[in-house]
Amino acid sequence: MSQVTKRALEQSLKTLLSKRPLESITIQDLTDECGVSRMTFYYHFKDIYDLIEWSLEEDAAKALAGMKTYDTWQKGYLQILHQLLDNRDFILCVYHSISPEQLERYLHMLTYDLLILVVNEQAKDIHVSQKDREFIANFFKYGFVGITLDWIKDGMKEDPEVMIERLSALIHGDMQKALLAYSEEKI
Repeated sequence: MSQVTKRALEQSLKTLLSKRPLESITIQDLTDECGVSRMTFYYHFKDIYDLIEWSLEEDAAKALAGMKTYDTWQKGYLQILHQLLDNRDFILCVYHSISPEQLERYLHMLTYDLLILVVNEQAKDIHVSQKDREFIANFFKYGFVGITLDWIKDGMKEDPEVMIERLSALIHGDMQKALLAYSEEKI
């Protein structure tokens, strides 16, 4: 029942955001829209920003489910982009109303979680320290997140499939090259 209530509150927030800016939405507005008490809201979330963060994390988990390998990262990241696009009004509101930093932190966490798994998979037969693996994952993460934030800032107009094709062409084989460059056997 807890997840159902959380999803209902999330949907209420998205409905209200389609009508007015976040700054003018109160907890009372949310609970009235959802048909629950304020106490119910506070049982699940400490404030509206907590609800937003939960919503972003839930959507990310669904988008990346089973797509965290070198062969599937493109599908996983494409699903992230589609998830952002499906929630365009919500995402643009988070970006413009709350702060781009909250969305950026979310994208950094999400992208790093995907890329570190891909880097570790690619490094299975290469002796590279965990610190260097993390550095490589962070390097790619900053590129992915920067491109994604520019896409959001520009109104999400570019086709996500085109973005993934461009990213894929850019890093094809480069992760392996980076791992070999940091290989402990080479040093």
